[in-house]
Amino acid sequence: MTRMKEPVATDLEAVGKAARKAARHLARLSSRVKDQALVELAGLLRARQEEALEANGRDLRSEKEAGLSAALLDRLMLNPSRLSAMAEDVLKVAALPDPVGETFDMRTLANGLIVGKRRVPLGVIGAIYESRPNVTIDISALSLKSGNACILRGGSEAVNSNRVLAGLVRRACASAGVPEDAVQFIDNTDRAVVYDMLKLKQYIDLLVPRGGADLIRFAAQEAAMPVVTGGIGICHTYVDRAADLKKAVAIVYNAKVQRPTVCNALDTVLVHADVASRFLPLVARELGGAGVELRCDQRAWSLLAPLERARVVPAAQEDWGKEFLDLIAAVKVVDSLEEALDHIQTYGSGHSEAIVTEDYGAAMRFLDEVDAAAVYVNASTRFTDGGQLGLGAEVAISTSKMHARGPMGLKELTSYKWIVLGTGQVRE
Repeated sequence: MTRMKEPVATDLEAVGKAARKAARHLARLSSRVKDQALVELAGLLRARQEEALEANGRDLRSEKEAGLSAALLDRLMLNPSRLSAMAEDVLKVAALPDPVGETFDMRTLANGLIVGKRRVPLGVIGAIYESRPNVTIDISALSLKSGNACILRGGSEAVNSNRVLAGLVRRACASAGVPEDAVQFIDNTDRAVVYDMLKLKQYIDLLVPRGGADLIRFAAQEAAMPVVTGGIGICHTYVDRAADLKKAVAIVYNAKVQRPTVCNALDTVLVHADVASRFLPLVARELGGAGVELRCDQRAWSLLAPLERARVVPAAQEDWGKEFLDLIAAVKVVDSLEEALDHIQTYGSGHSEAIVTEDYGAAMRFLDEVDAAAVYVNASTRFTDGGQLGLGAEVAISTSKMHARGPMGLKELTSYKWIVLGTGQVRE
């Protein structure tokens, strides 16, 4: 087999020029060609699984020796089921309608002009991300389908994994007739490259940072181009006085335990005082059995400290508004929906918030007043995910209110241009 050219480049000016050229070509490609590239990619993720796992094993061994936290090691890890899920998500993206070229808001003006909007790609997406190799595939797939080129710079902790995955994407592109440079991977792990990439305004149309608060803050402050802000999830679940407690236990357990190291996992449980004495022992036993530590305010502590299976400690002030990314949750008893809303406004990050209640009025007030990208009634915050919400995948979860909010899928990677059809009209 002929060895494919490695997707390696450190000359950012050359990378930017090549991406811009590829983006112009990609914007003209048919849905059939783009979908074929995605189908090829899904096949390669399965056929070259061992190659990806071997590279990921090297990253894991290196980062374990370096003392990377358990939460970040979990984000870094690939296994057969995760690779299979990545392939399935790529196929889901391929099956989605192509947004490029969609016309909408068409209307005829009094002067006879027909005006409307046509959806177009943004151009070149830049992504800087940490730990998660699946981001390489998610952003590549969504960029390709939406007609955008992308420049990827993953973290040093996942460089071997990302190099292999980016190589598979480029191989799939070449096989389907898509320019290889539509997806470019920068494997130079020098942090100075990140700063230089943030200045490529003439080539990168949108910058997507995926990682911790420091990375996102740095990108927002230093980038010369628009930046998607988000990904920091301080997520609350409020158990209302009218909650179905069986539902509430299941929802809280899922939101905290199903995968605690991700941004849409639960961080704080707020419980109405009227149901606290019944609900808290129920949920504490379930969470305690899963190894969850509960950091409780005084009222929650007084209810839970006597329980044998509960793992409880008094909460410190810094536990409110903290993204734990671990089997830890803060617990607070509140006297009203109003108090719960105030707490969320004070300590939330605008990511995902949930209420458990059978009271329609309380549910609607929660939906109306909570300022977050995703707001839930009687469901786990773990659903804030592009794949779960029918987008196939996501490039990021935006907590910004400009351009896009929440999981960003295909349409969120497009803009539009006005189209105007006339019959000779001139302005008087």
